[in-house]
Amino acid sequence: MGNEAIWLKSYPQGVGATIDPSRYPSVVHVLAESFQRFGDRPAFVNMGRTMTYADVDRLSQDFAAYLLNVLGLKKGDRVAIMMPNCLQYPVALFGILRAGLTVVNTNPMYTARELKHQLDDSGASAIVVVDNFAHVVAEVVGSTKVRQVITTGLGDLLGFPKSALVNFVLKHVRKMVPDYSIPGAIRFGDALARGRGQKLPAVSVGPEDLAFLQYTGGTTGVAKGAMLTHRNMVANMLQVKAWFGANIDEGHETVVTALPLYHIFALTCNCLVFMNVGALNVLITNPRDMPGFVKELKARPFSFITGVNTLFNGLLNTPGFDTIDFKPLKMAMGGGMAVQRAVADRWKQVTGVPLFEGYGMTESSPVATMNRPDLTDFTGSIGLPAPSTELSIQDDAGNLLPIGEVGEICIRGPQVMRGYWERPEETAKVLSPDGWLRTGDMGRMDENGYFYIVDRKKDMILVSGFNVYPNEIEDVIATHPGVLEVAAVGVPDDKSGEAVKVVIVKKDPNLTAENIKALCRKELTGYKQPKIVEFRESLPKTNVGKILRRELRDSPPAH
Repeated sequence: MGNEAIWLKSYPQGVGATIDPSRYPSVVHVLAESFQRFGDRPAFVNMGRTMTYADVDRLSQDFAAYLLNVLGLKKGDRVAIMMPNCLQYPVALFGILRAGLTVVNTNPMYTARELKHQLDDSGASAIVVVDNFAHVVAEVVGSTKVRQVITTGLGDLLGFPKSALVNFVLKHVRKMVPDYSIPGAIRFGDALARGRGQKLPAVSVGPEDLAFLQYTGGTTGVAKGAMLTHRNMVANMLQVKAWFGANIDEGHETVVTALPLYHIFALTCNCLVFMNVGALNVLITNPRDMPGFVKELKARPFSFITGVNTLFNGLLNTPGFDTIDFKPLKMAMGGGMAVQRAVADRWKQVTGVPLFEGYGMTESSPVATMNRPDLTDFTGSIGLPAPSTELSIQDDAGNLLPIGEVGEICIRGPQVMRGYWERPEETAKVLSPDGWLRTGDMGRMDENGYFYIVDRKKDMILVSGFNVYPNEIEDVIATHPGVLEVAAVGVPDDKSGEAVKVVIVKKDPNLTAENIKALCRKELTGYKQPKIVEFRESLPKTNVGKILRRELRDSPPAH
């Protein structure tokens, strides 16, 4: 390709190597192999309870049988999961996939408005929800296509008496389970019991079948479902596994999973990759409880940990973290948002292990680039292309740009999504006919093939690894009768990388920042809520009236 910025090259430890996405016809085949190879090995641990691979095999088969035989779902139907990290998650996840159905991962912190959109858009036939968030489902389920709600307490799979104790404390002591009423809902344990002993119908699941509808924000302010096929997920699993290379000792690794499994990073890199190698996943239900998190880390040796910059920074600033025995730790992998050099340097100083950065997006399942595992220091680069992956730097017309020039980062490989669910026009905007995924991130490639993010082309705001789109924030705030105009932008934030700032022109002179924040608390999940509310006499605009968000980001606050 001459001097143009496109890269596919072999590197040590599997980076730049090639993988065979057809090695497994589907994620279901990956699971079947793991269940057979590692049956007696521990697979998941949460709140002190461990499930073996054989346990997960049996329970997920029960759930699959319930979905097909009792509920009567058909191949391709969608089932939503609305839970934090708990033992029910992998059971539900694998049960849905084994039944030939499509998983719709749903953020349990969604408001009723956000949840209704996702259920309506996906056409989900059923939803599995933890009691703590079932009141939100109760608000909207009657006006959706959902036929069955399956509810569960966080402690349900912990075994008696711990299950009863945990559920009692959450509801009656900590008051974390609001009252709800969902007529016809079934308990998760009852669903498993009804599927138990039933023969699982033969369902043929192949590479092009949809494994996940993974929702991601859009520039229109409407969340879109990225269609991730079984081939996409298998490919990215094998790509990450090849990158880890000889670092993995199959059947003997322990990975800390603090990022939620509904997020594509943890779903692929923790759940699928480490299931494939017979590892133990330590599921952290509430990583915001940093003292509890550190206590969990002290309780068992771990060899891998993944997270976002804010998570690593939080751990480093929690008393007791520096007293953990880090000798078994082989690798720490950061993604979802930019890793800050100060955090990476301190992480290595405390743990003795470098913090490696990768890059990707929901639409690429997600990993597209990774730094070499044999590097010992933080580079500031997002790394090299994953195995069997091409990256290029392109201009707006799709022309390849020379090394060193800034343009849009584009990805091509077997992990790139099929498109957006029932949105062909949106798909056409990001997927070129020759397979390039336009990321909306502006970057450059150096002479050694390393890629660097320079800026974002889109106005997306990245809060602790979660995409926030200004139009959605603006649409909500614009419903307030006291607002004349509003613009939302991202501003640097020490804790979350970026935070949401809104700039408002008042219609009602008595409008306050608290009025706006109260509305956003009602309509938007926490990470989307504005941290800064600023009022101005007017908003900067182009000559055709388009608000100049970049000018708002770059200009000092108005007084």
